[in-house]
Amino acid sequence: MSDSRLFKILYYLLDKGHATAPELADKFEVSPRTIYRDIESLSSAGIPVYTEPGRNGGIYLLHDFTLDRTILSENERQEILTAIQSLSVTGYTSGQEILIKLSALFNVNMENWLEVDFSRWGKSTCDNSKFEILKTAVIQHREIKIVYENTSSERSERIIQPLKLSYKSKEWYLKAFCLKKQDFRMFKLNRILGLELLDRTFIPRPYPEPKDNLQQTSSPIVLLFSKKTAYRVYDEFDEAQIEHQKNGDFIVSIESSIDTWLIGYLLSFGTQVEILKPKYLREILAAQAQEIYKKNKP
Repeated sequence: MSDSRLFKILYYLLDKGHATAPELADKFEVSPRTIYRDIESLSSAGIPVYTEPGRNGGIYLLHDFTLDRTILSENERQEILTAIQSLSVTGYTSGQEILIKLSALFNVNMENWLEVDFSRWGKSTCDNSKFEILKTAVIQHREIKIVYENTSSERSERIIQPLKLSYKSKEWYLKAFCLKKQDFRMFKLNRILGLELLDRTFIPRPYPEPKDNLQQTSSPIVLLFSKKTAYRVYDEFDEAQIEHQKNGDFIVSIESSIDTWLIGYLLSFGTQVEILKPKYLREILAAQAQEIYKKNKP
């Protein structure tokens, strides 16, 4: 008998509420007879698990059952507390209260050894307030009105149905259904300039997973960075993308969509970056730099 499987069955029942023996047998790759023996073992250990016969029957836990703290190891309890501590800095207002309660329940002294802050420098109050409103909208399924500026510097007002907050590549995004476009959209939180929580609720719909063919919109790009930009290269690119040169410079190979965001990003390096490939991206960047010069020359 596998103790690990017993715990996995218990966690599965806690998550799903109930299951059938064939369902558990298929999930854990054992026979239904083995599952019934496991259920007997859990019951003997004092876990309030029971079976219901009939067409709609199955294996159940008492609805008010909770895990005793002794089931979790000391390290697992620390990991749970650390995760909640990390979540609290995003603007999750209940985090500190939950942290105190679980620290007492687990009998663990939660030292403040970790700090995570997703807000921009000097923008923590604004960003955390925005995050809190969006979190409320997602959880309560309430529509929001936003003022959004896209990558082409076009500002628009929209009403959207927020579905999920997503943190990817050092940035927060909101996955939502846009009523104006009648389609799913992903909004970068930094570009949400106005935000109003509405009273109207909606039935959430699943956000579609990206299809493989979307990757075809990315192009291979090779960049040569001056050694003076080392701090940014290490911060913003993966080590596997970086090739070190004898003189201290860096060649970085990436795949990215070539759009206004990328042009602006490359321009932020000034004269410390050179585009090796593709050639047409060099021409685009040079033209943009020439326009900047014309506009700002003495």
